[in-house]
Amino acid sequence: MSTGPGADSAPAPTAPTSMFSSLRSRNYRLFASGQVVSNTGTWMQRIAQDWLVLSITGSASAVGITIALQFLPMLLFGLYGGVLADRLPKRPLLLFTQSAMGLAGLALAVLTLSGHVEVWHVYATAFVTGLVTVVDNPARQAFVAEMVGPKDLANAVSLNSANFQSARLVGPAVAGVLITAVGSGYAFLLNGLSFLAPVVGLLMMRTSELHKVERAPRGKGQLREGLKYVSAHPELIWPIVLVGFIGTFGFNFPIWLSAFVDDVFHGEASTYGLLNTLMATGSLAGALLAARRGASRLRLLVGAAALFGLLEIVTAFAPSFWLFAALMVPIGMFGLTVNVTANSSVQMATDPAMRGRVMSLFMMVFTGGTPLGAPLFGWITDTYGPRVGFAAGGLISLAAAVTVGLVLARVGGLKVAVGWRRGHPEVRFVERRKLIPAA
Repeated sequence: MSTGPGADSAPAPTAPTSMFSSLRSRNYRLFASGQVVSNTGTWMQRIAQDWLVLSITGSASAVGITIALQFLPMLLFGLYGGVLADRLPKRPLLLFTQSAMGLAGLALAVLTLSGHVEVWHVYATAFVTGLVTVVDNPARQAFVAEMVGPKDLANAVSLNSANFQSARLVGPAVAGVLITAVGSGYAFLLNGLSFLAPVVGLLMMRTSELHKVERAPRGKGQLREGLKYVSAHPELIWPIVLVGFIGTFGFNFPIWLSAFVDDVFHGEASTYGLLNTLMATGSLAGALLAARRGASRLRLLVGAAALFGLLEIVTAFAPSFWLFAALMVPIGMFGLTVNVTANSSVQMATDPAMRGRVMSLFMMVFTGGTPLGAPLFGWITDTYGPRVGFAAGGLISLAAAVTVGLVLARVGGLKVAVGWRRGHPEVRFVERRKLIPAA
C-alpha cells in the first residue's frame, strides 16, 4: 500500500517486529490487560441487553432499535469526538469515559435486579453509552500511538482487535450461562464492575514513557479540515467508504443471530451465546494473523470484504444448525480482517496531528451507519424472515467490496485480468499498459 503523510520509517534492526512486539511497552501491557477485562464485561452486556429486549418485546425490530440508539450518537456527533480527542490529553479523557461507561452498566444492573426494568430503560442506557463512546473511541484509537510509538502501531492495532475478540470468546458464553441461571441483571453488574480494570491500568501508567504527540490547538474549522484531509487521500477515503457499507449492512449480527435462534432453530440464550463465541473464535484467529502480518494492504481489505459478504449469503441458507454454527467461524475471521486491515491502513497513512479526527470519521462511518442499518434489517427480518435479512446484508457487502476494489484499481492504475492458471480460473489486478504515441 502506498503510504501517506503519516507513514513511519523502517523498523530498527535491533527490535524486529513480532506477533506481540507492542507488548514490550509497560504502558501498553497495562492498557491491554485492563481492556481485556472490560471488553469481556462489554460482550456480556451486549448479549444480555439483546436477549432482554427480545424477551420483553418478542421483536427483532426492538433489538434493532436498541442497537440503533447505541450507535446514533456516533453518527450525529462522531466528528466532534475526534476534535476533542485531538485537542485534549488522552489519558485523563479515557479515565472519564471508562468510568462513565462503568456507571451506565451499574445503573442498568440496579434496574434489572430490582425488577423495575422496562424496554425504554435499555434504550436510554444504550443511548447514554453511545454518547460516551463518541469520545472514548477516537481517544482510545489515538492513545495507542502514544503508548507504543509509530514502529509498533500496526501491531498494537491488531492486538487490540485480538484482545477484543478474546473477550468475545468468554463474554457471550458467560452471559448465556448467567442469563439462563440467574437472569440478565448479573451480566450488567459484572460489566459495570469490569471497568475498574482499565481505570486502574490508566492510573498506573508512567506518563514519562508516553510518546509525545502534538495536540491540535483550539480553533475554527477543524471539522472541515479533517474532512478535507481525508478527501485528498484516496488511500484513506476508499477504505473508510468500504467499512461504512460493511458496518451498516453486513454487521447486524445481534438482529440476525437472535432471530435465527428464536425463530429458525428455537434455541435459548445459551445457543445465542454459543453462536457469538464461535464467531469470536474466527475473529480472534483473524486478529492474530493480522498481528503477524504487520503491514496492511488494500488488496487484502477488498478480498476479505468480498469473502465476508459471500459467506453471509451462503450461511443465510444453511439447512442445519450445526452447519450454520460452523460457518460463524470463517465469517468472524474475514469480518475481523476487514476491520483490522482498514483500521491499521488508515492509521498508518494519517498524520499524527490529524489521527483523532480521521479515526473518529472512520468509527463514525463504521459504527455510525448502524442506526440506519439496524432498524432497516430488523424490519426486513421481521417481515421476510431471518434468512432473507441475512442474505440481503451479505449481498450489499459483496457488491460494495467489488465496487471499491474496482475504484481502487483504477486509482492505482490497475485493471482486472481474468485468465487460467494451472487449470483453474484466476482473477487478479495488473498494471495498465501505457499507450506509446505514434512517431
